[in-house]
Amino acid sequence: MSVSLFSHHHLRSLLQRYLVRAGTGSDIAQKVADNLVESSLKGHDSHGVTLLPRYIRAILAGDLNPGATLTTLSDAGPIVSFDGGHGFGQALGEQAMSVGIERVRQFGVAIIGLSNTHHLGRIGAWAEQVASAGLVSIHFANVAAPSAVLPFDGLRARLGTNPFCVGVPLQNRPPVILDFATSAIAGNKARIAWNEGRAIPAGCAVDANGEPTTDPAVLMTEPLGALLPFGGHKGAGLSLICSLLGAALTGGETESQQIPPRAGIINNMLSILFDPARLGAEERYSQALLAQVDWVRSGQEGRDVQIPGEPELRAYARRQEEGIWIDDVNWQAFVALEALNT
Repeated sequence: MSVSLFSHHHLRSLLQRYLVRAGTGSDIAQKVADNLVESSLKGHDSHGVTLLPRYIRAILAGDLNPGATLTTLSDAGPIVSFDGGHGFGQALGEQAMSVGIERVRQFGVAIIGLSNTHHLGRIGAWAEQVASAGLVSIHFANVAAPSAVLPFDGLRARLGTNPFCVGVPLQNRPPVILDFATSAIAGNKARIAWNEGRAIPAGCAVDANGEPTTDPAVLMTEPLGALLPFGGHKGAGLSLICSLLGAALTGGETESQQIPPRAGIINNMLSILFDPARLGAEERYSQALLAQVDWVRSGQEGRDVQIPGEPELRAYARRQEEGIWIDDVNWQAFVALEALNT
């Protein structure tokens, strides 16, 4: 499989240009382009620049509204609920988190519901935004799509890849950002493996007959297999919680609605934000957090123990210098955009 290497500067410009051609305002287009490029820089190609062709197709199919704005469904002070109207999650997610941060300043805590938004991208970006304001956040996200993940000991897919994320700010250090799909691997990581002609790790998927497989094709072509939850019953349980909190409570679609395949990627999310200084540790919390992080690293001679969020920082530094790789299958999808009626 051949690949091409691009600078992040070139990709930011290229993605913005395609989005503007498809009817996206310049400012929003740049925000979306930057978000996708940042995800690729941080090593998450599954949530990065290769999603752009799908976004364009979603706009053309009417499943992504590039001009949509947040609609307030309810506002009860520290609890606010928004509908995204299938608009760009990269813009609407940032706006929703900004409201949450402002409400934490007022009330010490905020709960933000965001339903029916197009792809929110890498959920860790929202935890990073909140952490940069000195606040802790917890995010339960749902993927409103055909079920792709088996429940624990199940025969039929009934769950989504539903991400879970936590962000914790650290004094004078990058924040702890725990961000993962509740499936053994994210669905888009299987797509990347399929494009590149490589296997997915063992223990991540089963074929249509329920047999374990490392072939990503079973997740891309009929008859479809399914992803497995990470950690057996633990991942399956957390995936269910992400749908209950992230979608059922916010007004979004859950997997129970048997959503048909769609052009876009629709997400729902519940976010809990709070000021760590208002809990029992009070102003001592900063040192307590650093002490625990340092303790995890201690006594691990010869081992590369990383704190959640550090792999992304390492990838970011490396890819800013080396560039971002795009495999030939995905690059041809970019080339095909030139022929679309935009």
